[in-house]
Amino acid sequence: MGSMQRLEMHQGQSLTMTPQLVQSIKLLQLSHAELAAYVEAELERNPLLQEVEAHGDAPRPSLADFLRAKQRYAESGGRMIPGPTPPPSSGVSGASSRGAASHSELKPELEAVLAGPQTLTGHLEAQLDLASADPQLREIGRHLIHSLDEAGYLAEGLEQVAERLGVSPDRAEAALRLVQTFEPSGIAARNLRECLEIQLRERNRLDPAMQILLARLDLVARQDFAALQKLCGVDREDLAGMLAEIRRLEPKPGLAFAGTPIDVLVPDVLVRPGADGGFIVELNADTLPRILLDRSYYVDVAKAVRKAEDKSFLSDCLQSASWLTRSLDQRARTILTVASEIVRQQDGFFRKGIAALRPMTLKGVAEPIGLHESTVCRVMANKAIGAGGVTYPMKFFLNAATGEGEHAARAVRHRIRRLIDAEAPDHVLSDEALARILRAEGIEVARRTIAKYREVLRIPSSAERRRRKRFRMS
Repeated sequence: MGSMQRLEMHQGQSLTMTPQLVQSIKLLQLSHAELAAYVEAELERNPLLQEVEAHGDAPRPSLADFLRAKQRYAESGGRMIPGPTPPPSSGVSGASSRGAASHSELKPELEAVLAGPQTLTGHLEAQLDLASADPQLREIGRHLIHSLDEAGYLAEGLEQVAERLGVSPDRAEAALRLVQTFEPSGIAARNLRECLEIQLRERNRLDPAMQILLARLDLVARQDFAALQKLCGVDREDLAGMLAEIRRLEPKPGLAFAGTPIDVLVPDVLVRPGADGGFIVELNADTLPRILLDRSYYVDVAKAVRKAEDKSFLSDCLQSASWLTRSLDQRARTILTVASEIVRQQDGFFRKGIAALRPMTLKGVAEPIGLHESTVCRVMANKAIGAGGVTYPMKFFLNAATGEGEHAARAVRHRIRRLIDAEAPDHVLSDEALARILRAEGIEVARRTIAKYREVLRIPSSAERRRRKRFRMS
């Protein structure tokens, strides 16, 4: 049977990420400081955008101003994309909005990337995009990257991450292992031992003796070399070589990169008591960019321009300005919707404090308001809620359930710290005693869970606390 070539046409549907959609997603997860920088850059590039406060007093732009803006537009490569000041992102091109954009149009210019210092988060996310095509794994990995502290360590427990994202612990572990293969070596470790193990494994130096040495870093700190020699089965010279090799490692790999600019935590949403006994949730006007599309200026310029390239640039400016004003409005409404749902679910917290904090997950917030979990995750990134003069990151309210699911893990840890702080020197509470007290209060927590929470809070065991208190009394 012979073969032949032929052309066939098929009709189907597919989801395409337009430049506008990509940029809308990026706008949603920007902090108020990053958003202000982005809007300021857009005001500089787009002559049709005006600040609301300055609109009444500022001199009216002229045709010459429009032509100077067009010249800057041409010098930037003929694309209305963000400059190096805002976070690297793709902007809105008026030309590309009329048709499908190429992959290169969604990428920041090379000069814009090289102009600013590289942050640890940006460096790791760039590696993540190349390391896996699995969307779920990349989403978990991105969450882990944003959970790293300044030194490059994972700041929260992996079980909490899995619970928060609604994924299995195995998937969270797989994402963590993937991130731990990135540069700088030792990144995303959960403790110093794991950080050193990652670096030694990459150098093929993690032999059994070295594993034992890393397991007893407490003896290294006490300089108990005799005990280390016995445990590792090495002589004094080999031990000295192993210790020298450990000293050459980087205990804080994240510090090698330019730190992310530290923003003062300013609430994006304000919560205050209402007259009816409930709470009023409103956007913080100080964090909202106030810009508008100057349509009268557009009409004046449209009458004056004659060249085709000037008309094309004016059309690009109009489309970009219209999109930006709509996107900022949508962003504000989405943040307010999510914050209102958080306040509704955490009503007890805003009335009684952390002891009344309830378990809450991304899925639990997303379903009642009809949003996708990824959208809620982006809204809660870099956002904060202010109440009673205190500002809380939105992610503070995401808590795994403990026991029968009626109590938030953070609230239980708070109660454990309060009990330990109040214990008498002659009556130090063991983990089992803490579990009995909590059980009497209606909180079913196993002893091993108490021990895990103690480690998270960096509280020593009951035996260690007893020794310290006896030493202070002597």
